[in-house]
Amino acid sequence: MARVEVEVAPEHAGERLDKYLASVLGDLSRAQIQRLIREERVRIGDSVRRANTSVKGGDRVVLEVPDLAPSPLEPEGIPLSILYEDADLVVVDKAAGMVVHPAAGHASGTLVNALLHHVKDLSGIGGELRPGIVHRLDRGTSGVMVVAKHDKAHAELARQFHDREVEKEYVALVWGVVQAGRRIDTPIGRDPHDRQKMSARARRARSAVTRITHAQHFRGVTLVHVAIATGRTHQIRVHLGAIGHPLVGDSVYGGGRKRVPGDLRAVARLQRPFLHSSRIAFAHPGDGRRLEVTAPLPPDLQGVLDEIIEAQA
Repeated sequence: MARVEVEVAPEHAGERLDKYLASVLGDLSRAQIQRLIREERVRIGDSVRRANTSVKGGDRVVLEVPDLAPSPLEPEGIPLSILYEDADLVVVDKAAGMVVHPAAGHASGTLVNALLHHVKDLSGIGGELRPGIVHRLDRGTSGVMVVAKHDKAHAELARQFHDREVEKEYVALVWGVVQAGRRIDTPIGRDPHDRQKMSARARRARSAVTRITHAQHFRGVTLVHVAIATGRTHQIRVHLGAIGHPLVGDSVYGGGRKRVPGDLRAVARLQRPFLHSSRIAFAHPGDGRRLEVTAPLPPDLQGVLDEIIEAQA
């Protein structure tokens, strides 16, 4: 039995108990939260509460999460680049093409399978198919990901992501000229015409903010560093596409090009959008110290960039 305790920040006052807990506890779903509430495993102070109870700033919410059944997943000796590890968490450099956790069509070969092989003490609060997973990267996106090793670390990291206290920076190559300092503040939601895509024109959307912090200009393309305060699905891809500067190699959101100038021919080798999670910074869930971890561009992206630089020299 795991005991998880969270304190409600003032800005969440008035939210439903089940909705609040689902938002701060990462991959513990609202349905799972509601089941725990029905089983009287959720308390505010010493009192059992209902799912529709409104939380107040300063409330201390305690959950008793039953031990999960052993994971049906098999550890797999997939190569995994571990950038940092201690007793509370592990930070990895996810390879492009790797799915984070099992889903339809991806029962094996995922980051979770690799983690189960390389890391023996993962958190269970994410569910038996998502041990330790606090946040995700798209299959085609490489780079830094943080994974919790136990429930207390998982809850604290999930809270930091929810409260937008985690710094996340990406490197992307986009079409056209984009200036540093550009801020995109446009809500994102599911595309009503294609449920596999997200859109900045969705009827039901959630807030999303993307900032261009650095820009290096080449003929026809710009290498940008992007900071995101939120973490919506496909956020950077959608936002950059919405302002007319889609990611190079991103055919889903307008970045595919059949014909390119000779000095950009290297982009034809891309098998994915040119997007890499390069840096993450957060407060360590154990002792509160600031932890910053970076990952260099992987060879496929670095090779394309080097060839562009050489061709345009």
